Amino acid sequence: MMRKSAAILLLSLPLALSRPAAAQAPVHYTVAFPNAAHHEARITVTFRDVPAGPLHVRMARSSPGRYALHEFAKNVYDVQATSAQGKPLSVVKPDPYGWDVTGHDGTVTFTYTLFGDRTDGTYAGIDQRHAHLNMPATLAFARGLEQRPAEVKFELPAGWTVASQLRPDAGGYYAPHLQYLMDSPTSLGPQKVRSWQEQGRTIEMQVLHEGTDAELDAYVGQTKKVVKEAAAIFGGLPEYDFGRYTFVANHLPQTSGDGMEHRNSTSLTSNRPLRGTGTLDNLGTVSHEFFHSWNVERIRPQDLEPFDFERANMSSNLWFAEGFTQYYGELLLRRAGVYSDEQYCQEALSGIVDAMITMPGPKRYSPVYMSQQAPFVDAAAAIDPNNRSNTYLSYYYIGAGNALALDLELRQRFKTDLDTYMRTLWKQHGQQQNYAPAKPYTLQDLQRVLGEVTKDTAFAGQFFRQHISGHELPNYEQLMAPAGFLVRRAHAGQATLEARLQFNPDSSATLGTTLLGSPFYLAGLDREDVLLKVDGKKPTNAKEMQQRLAAHKPGDVLQVEVRAREGVRTVPITLQENSDLEVVPYELAGRPLTKAQKKFRAAWLNGKAK
Repeated sequence: MMRKSAAILLLSLPLALSRPAAAQAPVHYTVAFPNAAHHEARITVTFRDVPAGPLHVRMARSSPGRYALHEFAKNVYDVQATSAQGKPLSVVKPDPYGWDVTGHDGTVTFTYTLFGDRTDGTYAGIDQRHAHLNMPATLAFARGLEQRPAEVKFELPAGWTVASQLRPDAGGYYAPHLQYLMDSPTSLGPQKVRSWQEQGRTIEMQVLHEGTDAELDAYVGQTKKVVKEAAAIFGGLPEYDFGRYTFVANHLPQTSGDGMEHRNSTSLTSNRPLRGTGTLDNLGTVSHEFFHSWNVERIRPQDLEPFDFERANMSSNLWFAEGFTQYYGELLLRRAGVYSDEQYCQEALSGIVDAMITMPGPKRYSPVYMSQQAPFVDAAAAIDPNNRSNTYLSYYYIGAGNALALDLELRQRFKTDLDTYMRTLWKQHGQQQNYAPAKPYTLQDLQRVLGEVTKDTAFAGQFFRQHISGHELPNYEQLMAPAGFLVRRAHAGQATLEARLQFNPDSSATLGTTLLGSPFYLAGLDREDVLLKVDGKKPTNAKEMQQRLAAHKPGDVLQVEVRAREGVRTVPITLQENSDLEVVPYELAGRPLTKAQKKFRAAWLNGKAK
């Protein structure tokens, strides 16, 4: 149930970007880096025309695109507050997340030091080379002033420039209100900039990296193809609020891998260079995050509106918001010509199908349930053990698995496709171009639109009951066949223990969480149990263990000496066949590919951009 604090009530008021905040004094921020070598920023916030009474200054506890708590106040210290005349004001902490300032004269200048040394889409990363700032991790705000515009000035070291979706303004950068400000990641440093026009919009990539200009140009060239293919699905690009979309990219060695969607930009962080094997992974992030400029940023789930910066945000629809985006992120790479058919099978389809069919989670719980787990798994921190290996599959994968199944079923049964479904949702729930979505959707809306696209409400209801609210698995072997793709065992006939083992210096091996139905699970063994001998020999290392298993076949029984919590014992373990699945094109599996299959595959996978 939504907590009805003053902040929530104010944040729930939608505000179009085109509407000025009349007679409201902007909140002014100055961000400086006098001690960047030690990962510190000094930030000053000036609140004017403050109502009488205490000013409640807060740091966010969560961040747009993240669903767990991250407690950004933990990196804030040296807090001071002064009046308009520079008089020190009383500052007390009512809780771990904020400060109450009293005795002011209508103006409060609030100053603090921020520590940040993680460059990704969630936190702040600061050093002498650059600063990559996620705003909820960086900027304090005041309750009751959330609808005021914000002006941000960056005091930049020599050679640094600004990459952000914030609007350049006289002497700084502008956001119309707190929601937009917090949604605007900003990279500061010696950016390399590439920009181009696409359908009347400016698309720009601002990059920090150690590679060559030629590598950057090749990367941008592939990105342009992805942008065109994404736009083709929806019939055009969104009307970006300031006419511009920015890829805010950081590819430096100290960077943590991440991608984070925002309304008119995306934060791309990776330590992989823009060349070699890193190129494909980096383009996958580009593709996924750019698709979000429609799905989740504008086609918006109702249960994430408004985003609350002071609590964990739960949605039942991340299987669609993230999972369908995961499916399209990979599909766009195929349509853009980055993948061949074989690569698409290897890099995308095999992982989706294998996770859906072989992992315990999808057999037990629905995509809706997996979405609701996000506050516990989306970069959430905890030190106690859990059983997620047996109860959970990421909403990215379970959503992508159902998107794949639905796309193929729509093409086979209804002579339509998932592109049409997404385009219809865009028209009904996303196309209005202001900060508030045209009409945030519910789970019932997603089902209703599927019924409209198929002209079969019974099918739509059944699909959602079985596969979205329920946990019935798709028949991928049957669904893939019309495209000439084969689902098969990746290691047919290979005996396996189906276990995660940590090999120890004393030639023992420690079990991780054992999967439901696996040999060790069926034998009553679990995490932290230590294998002393397997078939009479010590488990020395992974390579030696694999060689030993290669001499056996599924169904063979091995005697395993194990030290468990109740003591040392010997138990029989029955080997199973390796359950890993892969998807391969018929032609690589030695099967004939018919003309009908070629046509179906081309209609699905070939580029759509004109």
